[in-house]
Amino acid sequence: MQLDKVRGIQVEKDGQVYSFSQQPQDQAVVSGQPVTLLCAIPEYDGFVLWIKDGLALGVGRDLSSYPQYLVVGNHLSGEHHLKILRAELQDDAVYECQAIQAAIRSRPARLTVLVPPDDPVILGGPVISLRAGDPLNLTCHADNAKPAASIIWLRKGEVINGATYSKTLLRDGKRESIVSTLFISPGDVENGQSIVCRATNKAIPGGKETSVTIDIQHPPLVNLSVEPQPVLEDNVVTFHCSAKANPAVTQYRWAKRGQIIKEASGEVYRTAVDYTYFSEPVSCEVTNALGSTNISRTVDVYFGPRMTTEPQSLLVDLGSDAVFSCAWTGNPSLTIVWMKRGSGVVLSNEKTLTLKTVRQEDAGKYVCRAVVPRVGAGEREVTLTVNGPPIISSTQTQHALHGEKGQIKCFIRSTPPPDRIAWSWKENVLESGTSGRYTVETVSTEEGVISTLTISNIVRADFQTIYNCTAWNSFGSDTEIIRLKEQGSEMKSGAGLESGLSPVAVIIGVAVGAGVAFLVLMATIVAFCCARSQRNLKGVVSAKNDIRVEIVHKEPASGREAEEHPTIKQLMMDRGEFQQDSVLKQLEVLKEEEKEFQNLKVRGATGCKSQLWKEHHSTPTISLSSCQPDLGPAGKQRVPTGMSFTNIYSTLSGQGRLYDYGQRFVPCRFLHSYPALIFKRPFVNTHYSQVTSLNCGPHPCTVPLHVPREPLGDSPLSPPPGLGHPQPLSLLIRHAELCKDISFVCFLTYGS
Repeated sequence: MQLDKVRGIQVEKDGQVYSFSQQPQDQAVVSGQPVTLLCAIPEYDGFVLWIKDGLALGVGRDLSSYPQYLVVGNHLSGEHHLKILRAELQDDAVYECQAIQAAIRSRPARLTVLVPPDDPVILGGPVISLRAGDPLNLTCHADNAKPAASIIWLRKGEVINGATYSKTLLRDGKRESIVSTLFISPGDVENGQSIVCRATNKAIPGGKETSVTIDIQHPPLVNLSVEPQPVLEDNVVTFHCSAKANPAVTQYRWAKRGQIIKEASGEVYRTAVDYTYFSEPVSCEVTNALGSTNISRTVDVYFGPRMTTEPQSLLVDLGSDAVFSCAWTGNPSLTIVWMKRGSGVVLSNEKTLTLKTVRQEDAGKYVCRAVVPRVGAGEREVTLTVNGPPIISSTQTQHALHGEKGQIKCFIRSTPPPDRIAWSWKENVLESGTSGRYTVETVSTEEGVISTLTISNIVRADFQTIYNCTAWNSFGSDTEIIRLKEQGSEMKSGAGLESGLSPVAVIIGVAVGAGVAFLVLMATIVAFCCARSQRNLKGVVSAKNDIRVEIVHKEPASGREAEEHPTIKQLMMDRGEFQQDSVLKQLEVLKEEEKEFQNLKVRGATGCKSQLWKEHHSTPTISLSSCQPDLGPAGKQRVPTGMSFTNIYSTLSGQGRLYDYGQRFVPCRFLHSYPALIFKRPFVNTHYSQVTSLNCGPHPCTVPLHVPREPLGDSPLSPPPGLGHPQPLSLLIRHAELCKDISFVCFLTYGS
């Protein structure tokens, strides 16, 4: 049957006019919901046909092929509505209502079926774990929506901007899926925080949402505390190791100086501390699944000084520098003090002590002391040894009993040890062994070397003899003049006066003795001068077998200055002690000397007296090449005694060196019979003439000697009345090559 269908207008058929009172309208329905498309033609009782996308669903009210569709309404009233019981996506189409007999059709109506998205999903959820410091990337997708869903991100109810989106049309051509990606920097992420993904479309305006919880994982975060602090040594402290970790802590481990503390476990460690805890930290290592964290702490332990760098003793040469180093540790801060043992003078407050250009008196013990206030102190001692010439420090007056065995001791400090030690007296020189009544023994001790001269069966003359101890090493030499004094002689002298000798008798005896001594002295000088004048230089120099005692050029050590005042050297200047000796003792000595030089008087003394007379009455001159004494059979020098000036010159021995005993003196006589002594070097606290330096070369030359116009030293002697001061003196050196580098000082003593 061919129908003429007219869309939406009135049509007259067999005189009847038909029109739509209701036509289907465009609608949207959520999938799964019912929907009704209206179609009403009043007074029309014919068939109605519903068309879906151009296809007829059925004729009349029979839609048996589509059970989800129903034609509803009052048929008699012309209502032919299409009801969809449960709209589905397939129902999304264009619908028309047609009246077959009336040949009219309705306007097309679009039925849109809305499909909500599936529940959104965040990849990796519901808990997303990441390492601390890593960025967070979240992906949320909402699928199968019509229309496509919109996605927003929320945190704590606030939208997070910055997400990106992408859509995908499904195969049915109607639904779409959407994916959103959100990037969050590490600084904006907190552990345990919830991030929400919400998807919405028209089918579900309220949207659907899902969320994830952020699980930020990290190795243990550790804090190590120590209580109490500060603390004294040997007290107990508590270490507490608190840790935050995700995942949870699996192990605690304690160590000190890299060594595991086996008895410690858990968060707490208690122990008694010593000084090592101040510099050696205690460590706590906490471990979880992501790794380990180690933290260390030292303890503020108060402890006394502890040595970290031991100072070393030094051996240095004279004139060089000595540097000591000494390091301590202590808590609280300590003070370092360097001092010389026995001195209260602080030399340094630093770790290093530097002694510039050391002298022999710098040798000794040095102390590095450290003090920790209110806690304790400590010190270390080191020794400074100075290589230099020997130093002799012996008592210069020693005692013995007449007729007994006596000893004279010479104490020598020497670094390096002395190569030679020699004793000399009169014509004798002895280094070791026994010679007649004399024996020399040398013993080494920790403090130095002791050389002992033992004299058996001591006679009176031994108490008037000057004994010379000389020591050598590779740096030089030193000498000491020692006098032997009879033990108890002062008591005997006092007893003699009390026994009946009157003061007048004593004075007369002294005067007579002095006169006799002077006569003998003059005779001895004449005899020695004559004998000496007959010898030439070759004979003297050839005495190579004699012991050589070189002149020692040195300043007296400060530590010995106080010891050198009452020396035999001073005694030779003022002769005060000799004037107090017994006259009988003096005469005994003079008799011995007279016998000793008796054989010299027959050797042409007259000629020598003439020479002395010329020197006596002309410009005073000392000659070192003529009028020299004979050396005697042994060729050895005889050291003058206290009352005798018989042996005037040193023995020449070796290659152009004067035989010297360290404090060499050359007696001579000048105008007005003033005895003069030429000393190699001045003594302490005495007045001498000016020392003159000159270069003679191989030729004779004269040294002017300026005598001071004042009393010498502490001597109470003064020039004899009427004599005034002596004329200027001079020293004539005829063989200057033998006197190289020797200094001479001339001073006068007044008296007979």
